[in-house]
Amino acid sequence: MATAIKLTSVSTDERKKLGFASGDTVRVWSKIIEKGKTRLQAFEGLVLARKHGKEIGATFTVRKVSNGVGVERIFPLYSPNIDKIEVVKSNRTRRSKLYYIREKAVKEISKKMKSAKVYADEAEVTEEATA
Repeated sequence: MATAIKLTSVSTDERKKLGFASGDTVRVWSKIIEKGKTRLQAFEGLVLARKHGKEIGATFTVRKVSNGVGVERIFPLYSPNIDKIEVVKSNRTRRSKLYYIREKAVKEISKKMKSAKVYADEAEVTEEATA
């Protein structure tokens, strides 16, 4: 009773010619099978890393921030579940792996939260002083 999943062949030459690197913003359209139907879902974000060059096992990591939470996905470059990869924006970077962006975003958020806490503490102090 197992259902066979039909996978289309991937044009490896076309995927090799994709000229995206770390720092670029890409939109990856992946195929999702729900209730026997196939639909496309986009995942748009910053490419943090590309690994294993252009060989069969090549992967790339894409990060986006959704509702204030960082979400990362690792996509195989030659996966038949990926319909297409669009380069939205291209940036020049000095590093091939941009893992430091994870901490950078967290630091910025924590700075904002610290400043919010300081204001809340000052308000409490002024209320206690007036009472």
